[in-house]
Amino acid sequence: MNIRQLPNLITLSRIALAPAFIVLLNEGEYVLSLLLFVIAGFSDGLDGFIAKRYHCETRLGGILDPAADKILLVSAYVMLTVLGHLPFWLMVAVAFRDLLIVGGYLVYTSMYGPVQMRPSRLSKVNTLMQILLIVTVLVEQATGFGYPHAGEVLSYVVLGTTVLSGGHYLWIWVVMKEIEPVGGRGP
Repeated sequence: MNIRQLPNLITLSRIALAPAFIVLLNEGEYVLSLLLFVIAGFSDGLDGFIAKRYHCETRLGGILDPAADKILLVSAYVMLTVLGHLPFWLMVAVAFRDLLIVGGYLVYTSMYGPVQMRPSRLSKVNTLMQILLIVTVLVEQATGFGYPHAGEVLSYVVLGTTVLSGGHYLWIWVVMKEIEPVGGRGP
């Protein structure tokens, strides 16, 4: 196997973890779900490190990596909502923001060609808060230990960062028109 293929293989394995994660959550296996979520997070850092360290970043990896992140995060939010651990309105906000971003990307690329997608700082904060909420819920369910109202407070924080981040992307794309085409083409 070529080292250049390793980051994409790690990313594909993270995508493959999502169905197992869903099944484990559905069966109430919170310890294993937490372990799988942590492994997925570690693999996310590992594939990025290898790609940058060995200069093997690819366009495919640039598409697969955020897709793998979204698949796992949205799967977690949907399942934790179905199981009654997160409010429905939060799952809708998280899923809608991701649909907005993916839909905007698809519309723009179909009209003008490929674009450089870089997450904003606000988007990175949002992702961190989303992950922190998932880990908090999984730890509470796995151990029975948790801080009173931590999940509720984090839910509102995640709602705020989700709405702000989605609005920020709309502002950049629609108002500021700060979209960087891959091939130098644009509107």
